[in-house]
Amino acid sequence: MIRATRHKASADSSHGARPEHPRSHGRQTPAEDRRSGKAALALSWLDGDRQGATVLATARNMLQAQEAMAAVLPETLAHACRVARMDRQQLTLAVPSAAYASKLRQLAPRIVQHLNQRGWVLQDIRVQVQAGLFRDPAHARQRDVMPLDNAALQAFDDLRASLAPGPLASAVEALLQHHRL
Repeated sequence: MIRATRHKASADSSHGARPEHPRSHGRQTPAEDRRSGKAALALSWLDGDRQGATVLATARNMLQAQEAMAAVLPETLAHACRVARMDRQQLTLAVPSAAYASKLRQLAPRIVQHLNQRGWVLQDIRVQVQAGLFRDPAHARQRDVMPLDNAALQAFDDLRASLAPGPLASAVEALLQHHRL
């Protein structure tokens, strides 16, 4: 249940038209059209169910809090910070590192004051560090691996033959076995 709420006059304004992206000029790509059609279907399905409507209202409330909070924060902190939870008169924010958390804790009174001036009823901000907050496996850096050619393999083979038995010789042997498969 959400108790950190906005006053009625402010809450009704969220049901208006969504602001356009500054570079969209009112046009959508075909992919965006398909996504928005699917999104509209999902939203209408959620709105039709009592429990779904509650989830949708919670999501909208959290997004509005995210936007209001971002307006008072420095840009880099605003991009790193996410509204994680709203419970009673407490807002929980998630950040990816302790450095962001420290700065956010310093700014907490200013954020509460800003949000209260804009119709939110908040008394406290809690900060959580979530280390994997912005990790995206799709953008994980791929290693550039070049296979060893015959000359390199021969050079490692010669090195192995010249080494005394031990950990280095074992490592070179393992490398050769791996690359000859």
